[in-house]
Amino acid sequence: MAEQHTPRSLIVTLYGAYGRTPDDTPLAVAELIRLLGALGVDAPSVRSSVSRLKRRGLLVPERTARGAAGYALSAEARQLLDDGDRRIYARPAPELSEGWVLAVFTVPESERHKRHLLRSRLGRLGFGTAAPGVWIAPGRLYEETRHTLRRLRLDSYVDLFSGQHLGFEATADAVARWWDLDAIATQHEEFLDAHEPVLRAWESRGAGAGAASGSGTGSAEDAYRDYLLALDSWRHLPYADPGLPAELLPKNWPGERSAEVFNRLHTRLRDLGLAFVERPVTEE
Repeated sequence: MAEQHTPRSLIVTLYGAYGRTPDDTPLAVAELIRLLGALGVDAPSVRSSVSRLKRRGLLVPERTARGAAGYALSAEARQLLDDGDRRIYARPAPELSEGWVLAVFTVPESERHKRHLLRSRLGRLGFGTAAPGVWIAPGRLYEETRHTLRRLRLDSYVDLFSGQHLGFEATADAVARWWDLDAIATQHEEFLDAHEPVLRAWESRGAGAGAASGSGTGSAEDAYRDYLLALDSWRHLPYADPGLPAELLPKNWPGERSAEVFNRLHTRLRDLGLAFVERPVTEE
């Protein structure tokens, strides 16, 4: 996982962290430019990325309460972010007893583009490949998989099964075939390399004196920037890593440590950064 914080990804991360309100209040364009500017994104890049997200149906244009141009989340985008919360913030301790969910699909040659879409979506849900056309994931991912395939209208091509692995090889050996564990471990290590020093720096200076003022060491803007960049990196990892039981993973697996680092950054910085997000801005 290279540290590539694209403008579109950062906008999605921003809405996920701070842009969901009970009444789905839109964010003004001027506000988006200010908030993305703090992350090094210029105004033209913000505007072009918002346009792309609008075309994809994730953002919808709405006026703010003061009549300024703005964008709110679409119903689909809100659902995607709500679904993502369970992966990003509420990852349960995996247990071998939960079993597995298998996805077996057949797509006619005339619709082979849907075959690619299915493979891509199952991979993004965290499925590994047990055999050609047979995908596997921890059993707790069943509901999310079912919901996602129905939303994408791919359910008619797929059969889902639940069960246990009964051999012949050891389950840990099979898991090493079903997933590229080295690649997943590398993503965790890259996250740690980028964000563990940030956590140490914040913890070394206490609770972030001056956060409310928005200036100086530990400012609200510092917290906002460090949190958004960490969240933008982290939110992809719980999908690449399906959350396998510890007994099936190599020794010194870095996943637990990277999750702890993110959770500590979230606890320390999310609300500190809110003071910067809520700072008044001149709307345009």
